[in-house]
Amino acid sequence: MDKIVFATTNAGKIKEIKEILSDFDVEVVSMKEMNITADIEENGATFEENSLIKARAVSKLTGLPALADDSGLEVDYLNGEPGIYSARYLGRDTDYDYKNNYIIDKLKEAKGEERSARFVCVISLVLPDGREFVKKGVMEGRIGYEIKGENGFGYDPIFFLPEYGKTSAEISAEEKNKISHRGKALSAMKELIASL
Repeated sequence: MDKIVFATTNAGKIKEIKEILSDFDVEVVSMKEMNITADIEENGATFEENSLIKARAVSKLTGLPALADDSGLEVDYLNGEPGIYSARYLGRDTDYDYKNNYIIDKLKEAKGEERSARFVCVISLVLPDGREFVKKGVMEGRIGYEIKGENGFGYDPIFFLPEYGKTSAEISAEEKNKISHRGKALSAMKELIASL
Protein backbone atom coordinates (compact mmCIF):
# COMPACT_ATOMS: atom_id res chain seq x y z
CA MET A 1 0.00 0.00 0.00
CA ASP A 2 1.71 3.17 -1.25
CA LYS A 3 -1.04 5.76 -1.09
CA ILE A 4 -4.16 6.29 0.99
CA VAL A 5 -6.74 9.01 0.40
CA PHE A 6 -8.10 10.58 3.57
CA ALA A 7 -11.74 11.49 3.08
CA THR A 8 -11.87 14.99 4.52
CA THR A 9 -12.02 18.56 3.25
CA ASN A 10 -11.33 19.98 6.74
CA ALA A 11 -7.92 21.71 6.58
CA GLY A 12 -7.41 21.60 10.37
CA LYS A 13 -8.19 17.90 10.45
CA ILE A 14 -5.90 16.97 7.53
CA LYS A 15 -3.03 18.97 9.10
CA GLU A 16 -3.49 17.07 12.38
CA ILE A 17 -3.75 13.71 10.57
CA LYS A 18 -0.57 14.33 8.56
CA GLU A 19 1.29 15.31 11.76
CA ILE A 20 0.15 12.11 13.51
CA LEU A 21 1.03 9.97 10.48
CA SER A 22 4.33 11.76 9.71
CA ASP A 23 6.37 8.64 10.56
CA PHE A 24 4.15 6.43 8.40
CA ASP A 25 5.70 4.94 5.25
CA VAL A 26 2.47 5.29 3.25
CA GLU A 27 1.66 8.57 1.47
CA VAL A 28 -1.54 10.10 2.87
CA VAL A 29 -3.31 12.57 0.59
CA SER A 30 -6.48 14.60 1.07
CA MET A 31 -9.53 14.70 -1.18
CA LYS A 32 -8.43 18.19 -2.25
CA GLU A 33 -5.00 16.90 -3.30
CA MET A 34 -6.80 14.26 -5.40
CA ASN A 35 -9.13 16.93 -6.89
CA ILE A 36 -12.20 15.21 -5.44
CA THR A 37 -15.03 17.70 -4.97
CA ALA A 38 -17.84 15.22 -4.28
CA ASP A 39 -20.16 16.24 -1.46
CA ILE A 40 -20.62 12.98 0.46
CA GLU A 41 -23.81 12.93 2.48
CA GLU A 42 -23.17 11.67 6.00
CA ASN A 43 -26.58 10.20 6.78
CA GLY A 44 -25.51 7.47 9.21
CA ALA A 45 -26.83 7.25 12.77
CA THR A 46 -23.42 6.64 14.38
CA PHE A 47 -19.81 7.82 14.06
CA GLU A 48 -18.95 4.39 12.62
CA GLU A 49 -21.66 4.51 9.93
CA ASN A 50 -20.67 8.02 8.81
CA SER A 51 -17.00 7.13 8.74
CA LEU A 52 -17.67 4.06 6.56
CA ILE A 53 -19.97 6.04 4.21
CA LYS A 54 -17.13 8.50 3.49
CA ALA A 55 -14.37 5.88 3.16
CA ARG A 56 -16.47 3.71 0.82
CA ALA A 57 -17.34 6.69 -1.41
CA VAL A 58 -13.74 7.91 -1.71
CA SER A 59 -12.33 4.44 -2.30
CA LYS A 60 -14.91 3.92 -5.05
CA LEU A 61 -14.12 7.33 -6.64
CA THR A 62 -10.34 6.82 -6.62
CA GLY A 63 -9.83 3.05 -6.77
CA LEU A 64 -7.40 3.55 -3.86
CA PRO A 65 -7.51 2.59 -0.19
CA ALA A 66 -9.45 5.28 1.68
CA LEU A 67 -9.43 6.36 5.29
CA ALA A 68 -12.22 8.42 6.79
CA ASP A 69 -12.99 9.57 10.26
CA ASP A 70 -16.12 10.75 11.89
CA SER A 71 -15.57 12.49 15.14
CA GLY A 72 -17.34 14.74 17.51
CA LEU A 73 -17.97 16.01 20.98
CA GLU A 74 -20.38 14.26 23.35
CA VAL A 75 -21.52 16.36 26.32
CA ASP A 76 -23.23 14.26 29.00
CA TYR A 77 -25.23 17.19 30.42
CA LEU A 78 -26.69 17.71 26.91
CA ASN A 79 -27.60 14.01 26.55
CA GLY A 80 -24.64 13.36 24.25
CA GLU A 81 -25.08 16.43 22.02
CA PRO A 82 -23.69 17.56 19.65
CA GLY A 83 -22.44 14.00 18.94
CA ILE A 84 -22.51 12.97 15.27
CA TYR A 85 -23.86 16.44 14.43
CA SER A 86 -20.79 18.23 15.90
CA ALA A 87 -19.71 19.83 12.59
CA ARG A 88 -23.31 20.74 11.68
CA TYR A 89 -24.42 21.71 15.20
CA LEU A 90 -26.54 24.90 15.20
CA GLY A 91 -26.13 25.06 11.40
CA ARG A 92 -23.38 23.97 9.03
CA ASP A 93 -21.95 27.48 8.60
CA THR A 94 -22.17 28.52 12.26
CA ASP A 95 -18.73 29.49 13.57
CA TYR A 96 -17.19 27.65 16.50
CA ASP A 97 -17.01 30.70 18.78
CA TYR A 98 -20.81 30.78 18.64
CA LYS A 99 -21.14 27.00 19.12
CA ASN A 100 -18.64 27.01 22.02
CA ASN A 101 -20.36 29.92 23.77
CA TYR A 102 -23.73 28.24 23.27
CA ILE A 103 -22.50 25.03 24.97
CA ILE A 104 -20.90 26.97 27.84
CA ASP A 105 -24.19 28.85 28.33
CA LYS A 106 -26.20 25.60 28.30
CA LEU A 107 -23.95 24.25 31.08
CA LYS A 108 -24.05 27.33 33.32
CA GLU A 109 -25.87 25.33 36.06
CA ALA A 110 -23.59 22.27 35.72
CA LYS A 111 -20.77 21.75 38.24
CA GLY A 112 -17.79 19.39 38.39
CA GLU A 113 -18.59 15.90 37.08
CA GLU A 114 -21.83 17.17 35.55
CA ARG A 115 -19.62 18.86 32.96
CA SER A 116 -18.15 15.54 31.77
CA ALA A 117 -17.64 15.21 28.02
CA ARG A 118 -15.57 13.32 25.54
CA PHE A 119 -14.22 13.58 22.05
CA VAL A 120 -14.91 10.43 20.03
CA CYS A 121 -13.21 9.49 16.77
CA VAL A 122 -14.00 6.48 14.60
CA ILE A 123 -11.65 5.83 11.69
CA SER A 124 -12.54 3.47 8.86
CA LEU A 125 -10.29 1.99 6.21
CA VAL A 126 -11.91 0.71 3.03
CA LEU A 127 -9.75 -1.17 0.55
CA PRO A 128 -10.49 -1.45 -3.18
CA ASP A 129 -11.04 -5.21 -2.71
CA GLY A 130 -13.98 -4.46 -0.40
CA ARG A 131 -12.35 -5.20 2.95
CA GLU A 132 -13.30 -2.77 5.72
CA PHE A 133 -11.69 -2.05 9.09
CA VAL A 134 -12.79 0.26 11.90
CA LYS A 135 -10.90 1.70 14.91
CA LYS A 136 -12.12 4.01 17.67
CA GLY A 137 -10.42 6.50 19.98
CA VAL A 138 -11.84 8.47 22.93
CA MET A 139 -10.48 11.44 24.92
CA GLU A 140 -12.29 12.15 28.19
CA GLY A 141 -12.54 15.61 29.71
CA ARG A 142 -14.97 18.30 30.83
CA ILE A 143 -16.52 21.39 29.35
CA GLY A 144 -14.64 24.44 30.58
CA TYR A 145 -16.22 27.65 31.87
CA GLU A 146 -14.73 29.85 29.17
CA ILE A 147 -13.06 29.68 25.75
CA LYS A 148 -9.31 29.32 26.23
CA GLY A 149 -6.36 28.60 23.95
CA GLU A 150 -5.22 29.26 20.40
CA ASN A 151 -4.15 25.76 19.35
CA GLY A 152 -6.40 23.12 17.83
CA PHE A 153 -9.73 23.84 16.19
CA GLY A 154 -13.46 23.32 16.64
CA TYR A 155 -14.45 22.59 20.24
CA ASP A 156 -10.85 22.36 21.54
CA PRO A 157 -11.00 25.77 23.33
CA ILE A 158 -13.83 24.59 25.64
CA PHE A 159 -12.64 21.00 26.16
CA PHE A 160 -10.89 21.03 29.54
CA LEU A 161 -8.40 18.28 30.41
CA PRO A 162 -8.30 18.01 34.24
CA GLU A 163 -4.96 16.13 34.22
CA TYR A 164 -3.33 19.06 32.36
CA GLY A 165 -5.33 21.86 33.97
CA LYS A 166 -5.78 23.24 30.44
CA THR A 167 -8.09 23.00 27.46
CA SER A 168 -7.05 20.92 24.46
CA ALA A 169 -6.49 24.25 22.66
CA GLU A 170 -3.88 25.24 25.28
CA ILE A 171 -1.62 22.21 25.01
CA SER A 172 0.89 21.76 22.18
CA ALA A 173 -0.01 19.86 19.02
CA GLU A 174 2.56 17.21 19.98
CA GLU A 175 0.95 16.68 23.41
CA LYS A 176 -2.54 16.68 21.96
CA ASN A 177 -1.71 14.16 19.24
CA LYS A 178 -0.46 11.70 21.88
CA ILE A 179 -3.67 11.76 23.93
CA SER A 180 -6.39 12.83 21.49
CA HIS A 181 -9.28 10.71 20.27
CA ARG A 182 -7.96 11.06 16.71
CA GLY A 183 -4.39 10.25 17.76
CA LYS A 184 -5.55 7.06 19.52
CA ALA A 185 -7.74 5.92 16.62
CA LEU A 186 -5.02 6.68 14.04
CA SER A 187 -2.36 4.85 16.07
CA ALA A 188 -4.57 1.77 16.22
CA MET A 189 -5.27 2.07 12.48
CA LYS A 190 -1.55 2.49 11.73
CA GLU A 191 -0.82 -0.79 13.52
CA LEU A 192 -3.60 -2.50 11.60
CA ILE A 193 -2.35 -1.21 8.22
CA ALA A 194 1.20 -2.35 9.04
CA SER A 195 -0.14 -5.87 9.65
CA LEU A 196 -2.03 -6.11 6.34
